[in-house]
Amino acid sequence: MVESSYPMLSPEEAFQCVVESLNPLSPCRQPIDDALGQVLAEEIHAAENMPPFPSSAMDGYAVIAEDDSPEFRVLGEQDAGHVHAFYVHPGTVIRIMTGAALPDGANAVIPVEYSNESEGVVRFTERFPVGANVRPVGQDLSAGDLVLSPGALLGPAEIGLLATMGCSEVLVYPRPRVAIMATGDELVPLGHPLAPGQIRDSNTHALAAMIAQIGGVPIVQGIIPDIEEELESAILEGLRRADMLLTSGGVSMGSRDLIKPILEKLGEIHFGRIAQKPGKPTTYATVRGKPVFGLPGFPVSSLISTELYVRPALRKMAGFTTLQRPRLTVELSHSIRHTPDRTEFQRAIVTWRAGRAFARNTGDQVSGRLRSLVGANALLRLPEGVSSFQAGDEVEAILLIEAIEE
Repeated sequence: MVESSYPMLSPEEAFQCVVESLNPLSPCRQPIDDALGQVLAEEIHAAENMPPFPSSAMDGYAVIAEDDSPEFRVLGEQDAGHVHAFYVHPGTVIRIMTGAALPDGANAVIPVEYSNESEGVVRFTERFPVGANVRPVGQDLSAGDLVLSPGALLGPAEIGLLATMGCSEVLVYPRPRVAIMATGDELVPLGHPLAPGQIRDSNTHALAAMIAQIGGVPIVQGIIPDIEEELESAILEGLRRADMLLTSGGVSMGSRDLIKPILEKLGEIHFGRIAQKPGKPTTYATVRGKPVFGLPGFPVSSLISTELYVRPALRKMAGFTTLQRPRLTVELSHSIRHTPDRTEFQRAIVTWRAGRAFARNTGDQVSGRLRSLVGANALLRLPEGVSSFQAGDEVEAILLIEAIEE
């Protein structure tokens, strides 16, 4: 039997090898409307107080809180966005709208619900203390405050805050561009009829979707024939266009598996085998200073290895510091068998019942059965050295999405 010349790494060793070899991409300035989901690369300080003037938090009347007059003359109305030359003195009030600047002389706002106004005179059913329903200067932010730190993930709230402060652009880590190519003379693109022995290419579509979901920018190169010169040319073209390259297929031990020899010729292979199922022949290399992942051709193997190694790599390049999914201990709902010579990652559904996490796998776990990933929200990590697990046994689960509450 022909043996691979590459040492067998554990999944943990492979993960460390990948993330320790990479650095974040150089930051770039981005309009805030295009920065959703990106990681901030600079400190953001408030340039001014927010709000910059005392304003009303309610629709009502701007008053002098200490004035105990039985009724008050309404001098006028202050709208949001307009400032009139009003001055509130004893026995008078200003009708005011939410967000409007508090007029000079006033120090509180009585909500309209506690008022009775008739013919320019208002009476109140309740009085409020100094500062009531008034947003003071700097309530949200004071000039010079550190508002956002490097490493912050920009979500809707953060982008809204940046807009509030007048920031139209921010320094962020860019979304990594990922070139994706499939190898194999048996592959046919969508829309083409299948000849005997051919199958449709699903991996480039699934991988592109996964890269986009992680936060990268997929660049699909399509299907490359099993010809060394064409594969080499496609690899170099992908690296010219992208920050990372994924190949699918061609990494096993067959005579037409050409990816590893080409990567050895062009760069450095860091590992060529992982003691895991599925995804044993997963390969990681550096070519011209950029990461290249040689993924297996089986669809499930390809996606599992992308989850375990490509996703952390892409996140590190995008400036994230949390690289892996959350993990938790789950109780098996049924017995499971697996090959004890490798760590196995079985597709599973994790549910919560009475505060405890339970898991069941998705059925047949063969590498070519893409349906085993459909509906799965977790991967069960079954360690090597144990051939079977019984219902009630506890194992580790990697959560892909939130567990279901039953």
